[in-house]
Formats: sequence, structure tokens, C-alpha cells
Amino acid sequence: MFARLHSVAILCALLVLSACAKSVYAPASEVQKRAFVSDDAPYLQLMTMISNKSGAGGHSSLVVNGSQVIMYDPAGRYWNSLLPERDDVLFGLNPAMMQRYKSFHARDTHHVVSQRVYVSQAVAEIAYKAALEQGASPDAMCANNVSALLSKVPGFEAVGHTWSPKRLMNNFAKLPSVKTDKYYENDTGKN
Repeated sequence: MFARLHSVAILCALLVLSACAKSVYAPASEVQKRAFVSDDAPYLQLMTMISNKSGAGGHSSLVVNGSQVIMYDPAGRYWNSLLPERDDVLFGLNPAMMQRYKSFHARDTHHVVSQRVYVSQAVAEIAYKAALEQGASPDAMCANNVSALLSKVPGFEAVGHTWSPKRLMNNFAKLPSVKTDKYYENDTGKN
């Protein structure tokens, strides 16, 4: 009985949260104007914000280098006028914008873990399309939605579904040929 009530309560909470998702939809002209195509090989890159004090995961996002470089940043708080957004997908993610994103999140309390896996162009395009189709996310759904997206991408199914940014990061680390980088800053988050 308790398990059933617990499940119903969770379902109700999810329905309420999904109603809170804010849709932002930049015009096509702005998306095309800011599009960035990288010379790098296609890849998927998981970004995880980790607490320096507790080691807990605070946020997850996914960079996709396919036909252009985008970031799926579900329930993210980052905003930059040079990065048009469509339902939690940021466009125009050139190296300078990537650095600004990292710098925004890294501070005396958190660091950013980047985990990159090189993939075929076809796999990158599957992830790219899945990100565009995912839709706007309500708060606290970042790892849930990134892991749901990855479950649709060949070779990433083993990452599994999770609500935890840290668990997602740890599962992603088990993929073959992952390249991991950690980025730290000591400011108080005023950037």
C-alpha cells in the first residue's frame, strides 16, 4: 500500500514539475547566424558540475558535436545573448562560449568535469536530433533528461537512466575511450 502511494506521489510531483518547464524558442535566423561547426571529430561530451565540499553532483548537460556544436542544458540557468536557445538546447557553442559556460559554473564551491567520447558522424547526428526533440525541462530534471537522451543513442545505452548527476558522470566514465578533464576556478560565482 505504501509503495503504491509513494509511486502515485512521485507521479503527481513529476506532472506538476513538467507543467513548470519554460519553453524558450529562438528565431531560426538567430540560430543559423550563431551556428558553430567545429573542425574536431564528432563527439559527445558530458558536463557535470561537482561540489568541491561534498563531491555531490549539482548539474548535468551534454555537448554534441555533430553537424554543428550544440549543448543540451536541461533545466540549466546559464544564459548568454550570443547563444540562442531552443527548449534547453544552446546553439553557437564555439570554444570561447564553452569556456564562458565552464567559468560560469566553476567557482570556489564547484568544479566542472568534462567527459568526451568521440563518435561517428551518424551517432552524433542521432544525439543532435534527440536533443532537439527532448523539449524544455523543469527544474531538477537535468540528469534524468540527459540520461534519457543518451539511452536513444547507439553505444550509450549502458549509461542507464538516473536522476543523479554524479551517478550519470560515473556511468559515463565506464564508456570506452572517455577523455576526462576537470576545470576549477576560485571565484565566488560572480562571473
